[in-house]
Amino acid sequence: MAIAKVPNKEDPMETDLIASAVAGGEAAIRTIVKQHNHRLFRLARSVLRDDLEAEDAVQEAYFHAFSNLGGFRQKASLSTWLSRIVLNECLQRLRAKRSRPSIATSNLIESEAMIIPFPHSSPQPVDPEKGVAQRELLRLVEHEVDKLPDDYRLVLVARTIEGMTIEETSELLSIRVETVKSRLFRARKLLKDAMLQHIDPLLMEAFPFLGRRCEEMADRVVLRLNLQKDHIREPF
Repeated sequence: MAIAKVPNKEDPMETDLIASAVAGGEAAIRTIVKQHNHRLFRLARSVLRDDLEAEDAVQEAYFHAFSNLGGFRQKASLSTWLSRIVLNECLQRLRAKRSRPSIATSNLIESEAMIIPFPHSSPQPVDPEKGVAQRELLRLVEHEVDKLPDDYRLVLVARTIEGMTIEETSELLSIRVETVKSRLFRARKLLKDAMLQHIDPLLMEAFPFLGRRCEEMADRVVLRLNLQKDHIREPF
């Protein structure tokens, strides 16, 4: 069932930015890229489940988008238009993969820099022990999201992680609003069930008090005990 597109109210600033980019303005192009990089990368990553390929897909999508930006009529927001182009690029890559014989590849060790930052997460926690725990939890969430079926994973990323409305998600994925709701409910249920299986081991590592904090506590206790001994030994 086709979804009727509701024309957006034009944002004057976005209109000027697009016009400048169409004219080849590098500053405008860079601004658009920076504004949309985060969302587009995570959308691509949710489809391809590979950081390097997702980055390459977004770059290719940008090239296609800016090459055809003059034809953008602003019936949807620029963000939605770019998201559709990225999604199409990713789906084409998946189809191409499925049509080729599978090739075994070695596992890549993901560096800390390649962790996808979730909204409102602290990039540099003050406490080193908590920082390690947060990174481990983030890796666990990413791993379980990757395991979701494609249809559920796309809705979850668009709706929950990127904060798109139900209507925007419906338009992006060309599915009914009711389908968005049902897939989102199912995705959350699957993710919750998967995470619950890991809760007990994680709780064993909760509220860490190790490393420097532990050493400083020991130092304070020893210092206080020494002061107490000195006080007792003082002559009256």
